[in-house]
Amino acid sequence: MYERLFQRPPDRHSDFSRLARVLTGNAIALVLGGGGARGCAQVGIIRALAECGIPVDMVGGTSIGAFMGALYAEERSYSQIRIRAKQWTEDMTSMMKTMLDLTYPITSMFSGAGFNSSICSVFKDRQIEDLWIPYFTITTDISASAMRVHTDGSLWRYVRASMSLSGYMPPLCDPKDGHLLMDGGYINNLPADVARSMGAKVVIAIDVGSRDETDLTNYGDALSGWWLLWKRWNPLATKVKVLNMAEIQTRLAYVCCVRQLEEVRNSDYCEYLRPPIDSYGTLDFGKFAEICEVGYQHGRTVFDIWRRSGVLEKMLQDRQGTSKMKAFDVLTCPNASFTDLAEIVSRIEPAKVAVVDDESDYLTECEEGLPDGPQEAYADFQSSPADGGSDSEEEPSLHHLHPSVAPPKPSADAAPPWFSGQDGQRPPSDAP
Repeated sequence: MYERLFQRPPDRHSDFSRLARVLTGNAIALVLGGGGARGCAQVGIIRALAECGIPVDMVGGTSIGAFMGALYAEERSYSQIRIRAKQWTEDMTSMMKTMLDLTYPITSMFSGAGFNSSICSVFKDRQIEDLWIPYFTITTDISASAMRVHTDGSLWRYVRASMSLSGYMPPLCDPKDGHLLMDGGYINNLPADVARSMGAKVVIAIDVGSRDETDLTNYGDALSGWWLLWKRWNPLATKVKVLNMAEIQTRLAYVCCVRQLEEVRNSDYCEYLRPPIDSYGTLDFGKFAEICEVGYQHGRTVFDIWRRSGVLEKMLQDRQGTSKMKAFDVLTCPNASFTDLAEIVSRIEPAKVAVVDDESDYLTECEEGLPDGPQEAYADFQSSPADGGSDSEEEPSLHHLHPSVAPPKPSADAAPPWFSGQDGQRPPSDAP
């Protein structure tokens, strides 16, 4: 019916389609994990996602995934997402801004003022609840030793809190309760389970976290930073492979969430993606274009495989429509599914006019209100012909007469069969 009216297929990306999927339990969530500069690959995967036509009804993220996910939930255009993400990564590579943000390292190496300014310049005073797509971000509450899921409030503050690596940035004080919030990667680096608990049927999870690496340099019991600096700057020195502070923090986040990550990967609701970005470091923001292209090529290949193998068809299939249609025999359009509210309306059966059967065993409202005894007499009266009736034996009863035809008035001498006196007895008749 929908196709006959509009002569075009339903728009999967419209707000009505998103509302219909959420209401019917068919929402598709996009979850972006943390991993520093490797998260730039998520921008390329978002481009491939849009080209493939996969709708997204919910976005969530941790650390760099919280930043990229917020851009996706706020912007309707991929080109704007890429431009704003690239501008922010350029600020992250500015040596001057980094030097000006240095502080005496009691709580952290940097004061966080410069980092706050870069995040605030991207999102301004936007609130999470005002985004185009429902969005959540994960932080680690070190005051209450708990995971926090933020679905409302200041967008830039909670994105910044979710990106606060220990030792680099000070914890952010929650403006609501004053709790100290740190990077969400320490407690849930890929929150696909959170999206599932919020009603998503399918979760597309993009992991850009650190992987196990055993070919590191064995430097012994102590490590001098001056020695590392000499090895890196001297072109004739033997190269060593030692993790920096940011990489150690991301690996700690991965270790803390390895069990949860395995559960997500093995779940039946999660579609797990990991682009080949292991060769890039946590702070390689200067390679934005290169990492973004790697993510795009990987996403396009994976989504093409999904299309040919039927994964996309299964993802967009209504999980409740088939069983409900069989149970209630609902009229449906050919090859239609719950993808638009207009299509849902077209599934509703028209109301059927109730047909009253003269010989039905059910009682009318008048008959139900009568006492048990006189009901039989009333039924006899209904089936008996009128005193002044016609010769036809098939004359309709009184309740089937046209409203303009008044029923015959009973005589004063004749009492109706259901009439009874105050003592419950039938009054005596004058007839012999």
